[in-house]
Amino acid sequence: MTLQGKRVVCLLDDEFEDLELWYPVYRVREEGAVVEFAGPEKGKTHIGKYGVPATADLAYGEVDASQVDGLLVPGGWAPDKIRRYPEVLRLVQEMDRDGKPIGQICHAGWVLISAKILRGRQVTSTPGIRDDMENAGAVWHDEAVVVDGNLVSARRPPDLPPYAKAFVDALKSL
Repeated sequence: MTLQGKRVVCLLDDEFEDLELWYPVYRVREEGAVVEFAGPEKGKTHIGKYGVPATADLAYGEVDASQVDGLLVPGGWAPDKIRRYPEVLRLVQEMDRDGKPIGQICHAGWVLISAKILRGRQVTSTPGIRDDMENAGAVWHDEAVVVDGNLVSARRPPDLPPYAKAFVDALKSL
């Protein structure tokens, strides 16, 4: 229970990659942190690419970065929807400014691109958005996990074990 007293928010929308959402959420919960889901509308249930549901505990606009210790952004097709909300982009920018852990995997890099926080940062993602990441000013690496300060990034589902460990480690260091 090394994360007792920590609060993490996981961003949510339709067609998230089921494993990329649930695996890190369960790992963080196993360590004692509270994890809440934030979506476009409080109480709305979203369905992952493979049919696993998740319900938003909060609307994006209800999340106060000063009350959150970490942020998880799952991959799948959801990030292309999530990045369209100005309140999400503000949240990502505030979390980054405050040096709080931001975990992103696969296509989740799109959210960080839209928040304009990647210039000069070391990251990874699914190779499919490598050009997008580099065009946003990031230095992209083909590695399972890349940690650059408060950013913890991973490529795809096979990288989930080291990704979740790196994210938990980042939360422990707060």
